Amino acid sequence: MFDVGGVLLELGGIDAMLQWMRSSIDVDGLWRAWLASPAVREFERGRIDPPTFAAQLVEEFDLIVDAHAFLQGFSAWPRGPLPGAKDLLQQVRPGIVRATLSNTNALHWPRVMHEMDFERHFDHHFASHLMDRIKPDHDAFEHVAATVGFEPREILFVDDNQINVDAARAFGMQAHRCVGPVAVRAVLVDHALLASP
Repeated sequence: MFDVGGVLLELGGIDAMLQWMRSSIDVDGLWRAWLASPAVREFERGRIDPPTFAAQLVEEFDLIVDAHAFLQGFSAWPRGPLPGAKDLLQQVRPGIVRATLSNTNALHWPRVMHEMDFERHFDHHFASHLMDRIKPDHDAFEHVAATVGFEPREILFVDDNQINVDAARAFGMQAHRCVGPVAVRAVLVDHALLASP
């Protein structure tokens, strides 16, 4: 099971957010704030529309840009597949069930699935805004395990965010922090999940 952004897909936005914020914060601090944000959680669970999300987020994070400017920039955050990502997915051994588990939204997900052509590489997709569940919450992992029909210990999960990795491990999954396809490949090799050349 793969997170998408930062693992298989290049995501922009971190630098922009750091520039838009009035207070000084590092990347880890920004991620913690993002994952805990009420506006982000509501939007990535599909409960509010993009304009409402933008207005709430600008206020919550005290950004120096208005909601319209934020939303324009935010829409372009998914930049494209990371080099080697799709090749790696095609090298997963036949018979291995492949799934995504992504905190995402109605603006980014269609681009990732269709424009960037990730949809066909997986057996299942678990997008937060479509299932009303979000990482690192326990019920997101519970929903995935119940849907695919595997015990948590039988699921290998890779994510670029340690908070999500820790949550998956607490649920009982095998989980590793991986930033980019090179790191993912190493984990898949360790678990003998790649087809022989």
